[in-house]
Amino acid sequence: MDGRTRGLLERRSPIELISVEQAGTLPGLFRERVRLSANAVAYREHDARSGRWREHTWQDMERRVGPARGALRRAGFEPGDRVAIALPNGTEWVCFDIAALSLGLVVVPLYLHDSAGSMAGILTDCGARGLIVDSATRWHGLLPHWPELIDLEHVWLRDGLTADARDLARPGVKALADVLAHEGEAKPWREGSPDDLATIIYTSGTTGRPKGAMLSHRAILRNAAMTAEVVPPRVDDRFLSCLPLAHAFERTVGYYLPMLGGAQVVYARSIEVLTEDLRTQRPTVFLGVPRLYERAAIAIQDRGRQSPFKRLLLGATAALGWERVAARQSGGAGLGPVQRYVGHVLDRWVGSQVRAAFGGSLRIAVSGGAPLPVDVARFLIGLGIPLVEGYGLTEAGPVVTANEVGAYVPGSVGQPLRGIELEISGRGELLIRSPSLMKGYWRNDALTAEAIDAHGWLHTGDLAEIRDGRVVIAGRLKELIALSTGEKVAPASIEAAILRDPIFRNVLVVGDGKPFLAAVISMSSEGWKATAAASKVLAPEPSQASAEQFVLRRLEERLADLGRHEQVRGVHLPLDQWSVENGLLTPTLKTKRAPLQRKYASDIERIYSASQAAVEA
Repeated sequence: MDGRTRGLLERRSPIELISVEQAGTLPGLFRERVRLSANAVAYREHDARSGRWREHTWQDMERRVGPARGALRRAGFEPGDRVAIALPNGTEWVCFDIAALSLGLVVVPLYLHDSAGSMAGILTDCGARGLIVDSATRWHGLLPHWPELIDLEHVWLRDGLTADARDLARPGVKALADVLAHEGEAKPWREGSPDDLATIIYTSGTTGRPKGAMLSHRAILRNAAMTAEVVPPRVDDRFLSCLPLAHAFERTVGYYLPMLGGAQVVYARSIEVLTEDLRTQRPTVFLGVPRLYERAAIAIQDRGRQSPFKRLLLGATAALGWERVAARQSGGAGLGPVQRYVGHVLDRWVGSQVRAAFGGSLRIAVSGGAPLPVDVARFLIGLGIPLVEGYGLTEAGPVVTANEVGAYVPGSVGQPLRGIELEISGRGELLIRSPSLMKGYWRNDALTAEAIDAHGWLHTGDLAEIRDGRVVIAGRLKELIALSTGEKVAPASIEAAILRDPIFRNVLVVGDGKPFLAAVISMSSEGWKATAAASKVLAPEPSQASAEQFVLRRLEERLADLGRHEQVRGVHLPLDQWSVENGLLTPTLKTKRAPLQRKYASDIERIYSASQAAVEA
């Protein structure tokens, strides 16, 4: 940790953490924060109509929650009813979440970019009585599934009704502005019990149908409080929120955790303009998934490739920066005086520009949701980004482990939060016992019994090791590939290494029961065309054998540090898009293995058939 980062971390700011006992429930947390910080700015978001950023104090938010509570009460919702929210991140999401929870309702968040079929399946499974949705377009996408939505009585459209006869014929479909127009709110607030069900969050379903994890008020509050010991929210913090609030990580760490400490949340406009929002909103805390940090690293490296001199400066800055951090962590002698001086100069020239692109005020950047590649972590840390990595899953509330700034060991996801127990099973599976575990899966006792055993251990399905007290995630147990040679391979790390090449967009590594690994790789058409043009021998479309040989040579470089049995020996290179809408990606943009293997079954078989034919010849 250099002096600049240490200064940010050691800067003393008032911390007014609300305890789990003070809050009691999630709406109790909101009311306590309003009481303590009524006139402080709670949220900042962009108003598309005026083109300006607007600020909302905690008192403003309390006033806005009132009409939302009144609308839900007048609609006849009863404690325990499920209400789904399909809104973009913003203060409206917060208002309806708090309003619903304050009436004892159960909130079911939906991903806006999820497919209509998946949304309908969740609404049906949880028996949602209400849906608050952003647009008529999204609602009309659900209409073909109307016969399945037997419990859905109220649909409120944020952007207003259209003249569509299908909506006008249904009395429960209304413009959100109309249902909020009435005076008054529901009183009193229903405090309820901390152990009441607060939310059902559906898992992404990489290997099967999404399951509804049931989390109580206490579980989420405890998880936020435990996380606050590692990432303490300060009253002068600005959290930049860009991950969907339907994601358990963003909801607990990017929404309830800031509320716990009275920090401000800034809602990013979109991923497309995230770079500008980082620069202008100057966050102190940023939450992202590994792919965001990988893209940032690629963009920085691309700028460095503009000239050999820039590339040299960038590489030297990152390398010296990481050496300084690694020496400090290991207690080694550190850099010599010449290296320190050169590193200081390079950091002023190069590192400061990179940090400015992140806003220049970051005191912590958290990566979660999947393992972060070691080289990406070292590169960004070396350039002065205060990056840490954690691990969690929806069923655990969600945060389980975390690293601290200045003590992050890339490749690990850190140590367990205080109060969490870990164990590695005989199969290598990570087991968790925590006060923030889910109650179980919604209306699925059989799956709940599989997930949480009689001793209270949650079986995560993740392969892991514990090294020097730190957890290292190796992959998913269900995704483990057993080669016909007897070796077993976790494909996640191989896929992550492949995706660090910008010409590859998505990848699926296969090989169960086969003699070697193969990969189906969705190509970036722009990246491929640029590569083909530069090579002067490759065709613009990656369909011929020469393209496959070129990619295999490229993969050899990417996978050089892996074992012989972990090398990819055959590839199929489709240019078609993998998306949430066509059912090939989850809402969190992870690959759905079974649908992909079905779609490309004949192409995968061709790889192995060609190999066998070559052997026989």
